[in-house]
Amino acid sequence: MKRTSIFLLFFITILTSISTVFLMKRKKSGFRQPIEATLQLDKTTLGISTIVSDLNVPWEIAWGPDNQIWFTEQSGTISKVNPHTGEKKLLLTIPDVYRQRTLGLLGMAIHPDKNKPYVFVDYTHLNKDSSIVSRLVRYTYTADTLKDPLLLLELPGNTGHNGSRVAISPDGKVLLSTGDAARDQNAPDTASLNGKVLRLNIDGTVPADNPYPGNYMWSRGHRNIQGLVFTSKGTLFASEHGDATDDELNRIEKAGYYGWARIEGYADRPDEKAHADSFPFIAPLKAWTPTIAPAGIDYYHSDKIPEWKNALLLGTLKAASLHVIHLNDAQDAVTGEDILFAGKYGRLRDICISPEGDVYIATSNRDWNPGKGFPLPHDDRILRIAALKPGQEIPATATRETAKSAPVAATATSGATLYKNYCEACHKPDGKGVPASFPPLAGNVLVTGKATPLIQTILHGRTGNTKNKNSAYGEQMPAFNFLKDEEIAAITTYIRNSWGNHADSIGANAITKERQP
Repeated sequence: MKRTSIFLLFFITILTSISTVFLMKRKKSGFRQPIEATLQLDKTTLGISTIVSDLNVPWEIAWGPDNQIWFTEQSGTISKVNPHTGEKKLLLTIPDVYRQRTLGLLGMAIHPDKNKPYVFVDYTHLNKDSSIVSRLVRYTYTADTLKDPLLLLELPGNTGHNGSRVAISPDGKVLLSTGDAARDQNAPDTASLNGKVLRLNIDGTVPADNPYPGNYMWSRGHRNIQGLVFTSKGTLFASEHGDATDDELNRIEKAGYYGWARIEGYADRPDEKAHADSFPFIAPLKAWTPTIAPAGIDYYHSDKIPEWKNALLLGTLKAASLHVIHLNDAQDAVTGEDILFAGKYGRLRDICISPEGDVYIATSNRDWNPGKGFPLPHDDRILRIAALKPGQEIPATATRETAKSAPVAATATSGATLYKNYCEACHKPDGKGVPASFPPLAGNVLVTGKATPLIQTILHGRTGNTKNKNSAYGEQMPAFNFLKDEEIAAITTYIRNSWGNHADSIGANAITKERQP
């Protein structure tokens, strides 16, 4: 009996020693989560790890006053997670959130002044008459809960294009991005709150120094802003969804006009140039065609990752990549762009940077439009990207990557490449589309029937309307008349002969004929 007790005591002592050594090794890095991958920059090695998983589409992540990451989930909850331990705690459930496709609990911002313990959230709500609205609500936070909701603003919403990013300016004002609510005419209209960047006092009143007296409007002419951030110099940047072309990075200025829906990108078409001559607009610092679906954006200004200092970090949905956008000292021009993790983690919805210079990214693979191969087991996740210390141990299982500069865009000529660039995100690689949103192309009589209706649809687009008895798909299709006749011919021929479709090819002459009035 004594021998057994001595043996057990010896065994427990050994286990305790091993555990202590293991924990000490982990404690050196400050985090319990293992490194899953590394990324080698010029001089800095970054480690990537997961701090929390199995989330329900985190839409906004923000650094909290308690040095934890606060995040919204599209279904209607606000939680926080300890970045060191991964321990998660629910703070609030909002029962009147309306969740559908891109709708739900979306943007959030925490006031940086601890004497103003406020959290501002934006979400979509369905009224009793079935109208959709966006609500900006202020909560007061305590250590473990959010209370005393105060409705600051309510504006018309729609089944898409609701914007909904929130930011706090250096002077303590609340900035809210609103989409055009899928109505082009809203964006330039000074009487509409849609398609704007709005500026409010923290009590919901209009600031006295807004550019239009008595109006929340700070800037106008926006389609659907999905990212909003101030830099250390107080410059406001926004990432914005284009239509079929020209996703944009904009520097937001007081009373600025940004052109939508008359101008996309740089005003490089004759009709756009004519409008810009009559209505001066602010061109984007950068535009992407084919589109990348830019999402959350944050500004990096830490010495911890020197290669990223004075850069905007942008997550993308369609491109499923992290873009590092380098700025000049005046922050009025882009000097370079690096693209990382393309396709590795799927859709990247938002970014948060800690005071220590660690980067956190929220994936968005359980939303309405996941990419091929997603969601992965345990999606959605919040990832940490942190600079490794010299000599820091890296698990043998960790994958290794190298940063690459953005590739020079090549002119696409094949139908398959053009389809991938312009159509695949909606209609999917297998041509099956997205139920209730985008129709399948496989077996579609519009695709395989007479050429004229198909060509006209591609040239002029379609307005999505779930109330139309002849349509079960609610998302609109943009016009692709900016493509050359040869390119449209290549796309139509490709889709008419893919996924089991068998129809005659369409030549460029047929496209030219249909363009003629």
